Amino acid sequence: MSPRDFSVVICVYTEERWEDILEAVASVRAQSLPAEEVLLVVDHNPALLRRLAGEYTDCPGVRVLANGGPRGLSAGRNTGISAARGSIVAFLDDDAVAEPDWLRHFDKGYDDPAVMAVGGRTLPSWASGRRPVWFPEEFDWVVGCTYLGLPPGRVRVRNVLGGNASFRRAAFDAAGGFATGIGRDGDRRPLGGEETELCIRLSRALPRAVLLIDDRAVIHHKVTEARERFGYFRTRTYAEGLSKALVARSVGAHRGLESERRYTTRVLPAGVLRGLRDFLLGRPGGAGRAGAVVTGALAAAAGYAVGSVRVRRDASSFAVPSVEPVAGARGEVR
Repeated sequence: MSPRDFSVVICVYTEERWEDILEAVASVRAQSLPAEEVLLVVDHNPALLRRLAGEYTDCPGVRVLANGGPRGLSAGRNTGISAARGSIVAFLDDDAVAEPDWLRHFDKGYDDPAVMAVGGRTLPSWASGRRPVWFPEEFDWVVGCTYLGLPPGRVRVRNVLGGNASFRRAAFDAAGGFATGIGRDGDRRPLGGEETELCIRLSRALPRAVLLIDDRAVIHHKVTEARERFGYFRTRTYAEGLSKALVARSVGAHRGLESERRYTTRVLPAGVLRGLRDFLLGRPGGAGRAGAVVTGALAAAAGYAVGSVRVRRDASSFAVPSVEPVAGARGEVR
């Protein structure tokens, strides 16, 4: 194996995304820099586990595993990390497609030995064929995509975004895995923040660590019609506030909300002004975008306030597991 072999982890949980899963795997297998392996981690769904095992039984570069931890995305990722053979572990959403040079651009970032993580740019692929006119680009994170306000190019960041990211194996050895008890859990409220918490914890464990985003490492994330609706937008922004309260409890409000302060004081006001300008110029959706920015900010603030109260009242906690490599992945199906 070369010094920087890639293990790509794709966490899956429902047969409703069957075609999406196949497309995600195909996009990894078509990379200009081939991955050492693709790890499909199935989140407590025996029927999907059996079906995927049958689909890839003759594909030596694809391994199908059962989530060895509690239900949820964090534990699924930790299962993949433990089973990974590569020196770099990359993550791709199960409803996303990577462009052919995705891994090659990740790889270039690791020429610097101080770099512990490299993320990329995630573009929305709208089910309706176009962005809803009211949907502000400043809130593309609501649908798991890169949002307006992030710096362009290859830049140093506080945290990468989990659905389009890679880490050195050494990063998990130093900081542990993704915290369970935070982030998405099947059909529960669409929480997030687990990658933010991990990246801040990594920077504490390795103060000289560098985390990058390279916007040439592109994936296309599918946005369903349900997620194009304003109701989902409102629910997701509120859930993000709940998640940030948990992150702040883990790493402190100063680090946990460092990037969010700039976002709320600079990026969002500019978005409101831009929407109002478009409205005055008669451009479609301007007033709606301005209103959505305000609604999203208020919903996130409300979620954070409620989450902070819950954290203090219930002493909410989550576990940070170690992710030791395993010789034979427990739960692997062949």
